[in-house]
Amino acid sequence: MITRQRLAAGLCALLATLTAGVAFPAGAVADETAQAAPKVELVLDVSGSMRARDIDGGSRMAAAKQAFNEVLDATPEEVQLGIRTLGADYRGDDRKTGCKDTAQLYPVGTLDRTEAKTAVATLTPTGWTPIGPALLKAADDLEGGDGTRRIVLISDGEDTCQPLDPCEVAREISSKGIGLTIDTLGLVPDAKTRDQLSCIADATGGTYTSVQHKEELADRVGQLVDRAADPVVTPVAVEGAAECAQAPALKSGLYTDREEFAKHRWYRVEVEPGQELRASVSVAADRAVAPDYGVLLRAVTVHGREIVRGEAAGNGRTDVISTGLRYPKAESDDEDATAEVVCLQVSNSFSAAAGVKTTPGLPLELTVDVVDGPDQAGDVASFGLGRGWWLLGALVLTGFLAGVLWGWISRWRVAVWRTN
Repeated sequence: MITRQRLAAGLCALLATLTAGVAFPAGAVADETAQAAPKVELVLDVSGSMRARDIDGGSRMAAAKQAFNEVLDATPEEVQLGIRTLGADYRGDDRKTGCKDTAQLYPVGTLDRTEAKTAVATLTPTGWTPIGPALLKAADDLEGGDGTRRIVLISDGEDTCQPLDPCEVAREISSKGIGLTIDTLGLVPDAKTRDQLSCIADATGGTYTSVQHKEELADRVGQLVDRAADPVVTPVAVEGAAECAQAPALKSGLYTDREEFAKHRWYRVEVEPGQELRASVSVAADRAVAPDYGVLLRAVTVHGREIVRGEAAGNGRTDVISTGLRYPKAESDDEDATAEVVCLQVSNSFSAAAGVKTTPGLPLELTVDVVDGPDQAGDVASFGLGRGWWLLGALVLTGFLAGVLWGWISRWRVAVWRTN
């Protein structure tokens, strides 16, 4: 009886300890990893062309409504979601009025699924296609906070409100350095619509998707909304200098800047003895450029001596070109050794096509990582095998011994056969 009581008391104590150990640290971790709520605004084209019945036998508007209902059901709780329309209200022919036709159907915030679905159900294809004005308003809707911000634009045609070019609007939004991404989806697009929507997405580091079926639309919009909930590193806007002496000092992180055609930008990084500098840069061609171009990333001392470089060339097959470098600074026996200032130079050889604006500069993304230097390798590769050399040697020896043993057994069997 006493033994049973002791056992029960021990089990209770263990259960209490485990409960405390699980409950309290979990709360602490949740507090430490809490991040600002991600914000997403779905921008839907409700212009007259959305009446076309060419998506799985139904209208484009019906496909969009079905996709929205599925996405609203599956939106993660932590995502603050809003809906904005363009071309949903004005039915007239006055272009000036039609190009102001954008409204927030559902405000960005905690999602009430029933209310949002009811609002979407009321939409009827109506008017113009003011994509540029809608993007500007959507960027304002997402202002404030430090979380991820994403616009998902769904349209079936070109903007009808030029000269406010949607590509220029997207570049303006990107140049503000607010970390806002625009993803675009084209419903049964023609070549001009595809080019315009691709340009909008490229300008902010987003994606473009061509959609032909209802399931594709729902799946893709759902993926983009879910992606907003994923933890991401927001780039920090920085302005490089024309020479190293005036360059901004950077620490490990992700940075964005703009670089003019065929120019260079300078940045500075401190590297302690025993540390390694790892840097990479990507420059995007967010407008028409000549087909041959290159990007160069150099690590240089403050006195102008080149330490190491990385370079890449392109021929027009991709919109982004990237390169990188590594610089390990050796350990020092001098206790008074100080950090070395390394100057990073980013250069490009892009040239704008005829009639293309050269301002603002090309979007640039720079990654800087200063880590502990690599240990001295104790397993110097032998014939390129590293530690695998010992395994290969063991296999060769085993094979040799097995061959000798098999040969001896074979000879012995032959000798016994002859004797018998």
